[in-house]
Amino acid sequence: MKAKKLIQKCKVIDIHGDVDIDIKGITSDSRQVKPGFLFIAVEGICTDGHAYIGKAIEQEATLIVYDKPMIEEYFSKATYVRVENSAVALAQIAAAWYGNPSKHLTLVGVTGTNGKTTVATLLYNMVRAMGHSAGLLSTVANYVNDERYPTTHTTLDPILLNEFLRKMVDAGCEYAFMEVSSHAIHQKRVYGLHFEGGIFTNLTQDHLDYHKNMLEYRNVKKSFFDDLPASSFALSNYDDKNGSVMLQNTKAEQYFYSLKTVVDFKGRIVEKHFDGTYIEFSNKPLVVQFVGVFNVYNLLAVYAGALLLGFDRDEVLRVLTLLKPVAGRFQTIRSPRNITAIVDYAHTPDALTNVLNAIHEVLNKRGQVITVVGCGGNRDKTKRPIMAREAVRLSDRVVFTSDNPRFEDPQEILNDMLNGLTEEEKSAVISILDRREAIKTAYALAKPGDVILIAGKGHEDYQEIKGVKHHFDDKEVVDELMNKLAN
Repeated sequence: MKAKKLIQKCKVIDIHGDVDIDIKGITSDSRQVKPGFLFIAVEGICTDGHAYIGKAIEQEATLIVYDKPMIEEYFSKATYVRVENSAVALAQIAAAWYGNPSKHLTLVGVTGTNGKTTVATLLYNMVRAMGHSAGLLSTVANYVNDERYPTTHTTLDPILLNEFLRKMVDAGCEYAFMEVSSHAIHQKRVYGLHFEGGIFTNLTQDHLDYHKNMLEYRNVKKSFFDDLPASSFALSNYDDKNGSVMLQNTKAEQYFYSLKTVVDFKGRIVEKHFDGTYIEFSNKPLVVQFVGVFNVYNLLAVYAGALLLGFDRDEVLRVLTLLKPVAGRFQTIRSPRNITAIVDYAHTPDALTNVLNAIHEVLNKRGQVITVVGCGGNRDKTKRPIMAREAVRLSDRVVFTSDNPRFEDPQEILNDMLNGLTEEEKSAVISILDRREAIKTAYALAKPGDVILIAGKGHEDYQEIKGVKHHFDDKEVVDELMNKLAN
């Protein structure tokens, strides 16, 4: 593809060299540069691509896109295009390279602190169940129709993202659903994509290791809706205190869903059980295979989103009754000893509170709640004492353990959690660094009728320690433990 076509939509400040040249590939990673490539220098969180321009030139990149003043010694060795913002240019060039695939799909983005994975995945599952071709980009996995691809980030970088969207188009997909993280919005990874709709789930504390404060975090999320075109829809949770704020400046058609107020899409909970919930959506009764108020909100968002995409209401309600929870999201495992274990991805204070409240709503004081929980390393430290307090407040016994310590000392993470507790509260806590032993201890403490919540990792099948991912699956450990003790 010609360079001048790739940079056509970029805000170019200056050009040194010829842009009427053929480009053989694009990358923002200097290690991937090959002869004839276009290299985009982007300033990241840990490294600045501008520092690797020399390496890209050595590897025979023929065009460099950048946004900082550069030393002119390189100008004779390649074509240089200075743009206003490299991150934006990366998204624009990636879209152009892959033929603007988002314009050939009905693309829906889901953002919020909690519920993104569930809402995006269930929309994908629903559309597939109705016989339509579709793709999914999520924290758990990426799908092009039924073909599964592993994932590394909630939202991919612009090149990989557009590559996946192109795969979907080439595979004949009509629809695509994706999680949109605050990091991705802030880093312009989804810039320029054509969204048919955007869905907001909720906003609670998370990622304050990245964002300066909750206001900035909220405003980054809000900017996703600000950028939606007038031809799209914007669907928001009216019951969240930021639900209305999210849509204040959007040009898209606005819609709200609620369990408390009569809005565009109204839901109601009738009965709660561990194997499902009896609900009403728009005065239509149905039984779903999900537990907890938070999950009913997720399902209501799915229901509303499907109707806004033009699907038949009765068919949507029928498929809702068939949908199953996403891997690692309130996954229930029953023991022969009449002990219930629940594996959930809850890794924020609000998510942990929601899951524990959901357990209490069903358990109704007929047993005890034992919680196994930790906090991830190299992430928002301010939420650690809050999660500890919520776990103790809403559990009868708590076992603190390692999550993904990454490059932090696991004991220091536990100390941060314990520092949020009073001496009396600490008496209800057992600290066991080894996660497998922590789960075994919780099971040993449980009696018939009790519930064990294993929170934080959900679908993950690894534990990251000092940069190495070791195989570890909470559900697998629980299954092995229950089978062993049953025999």
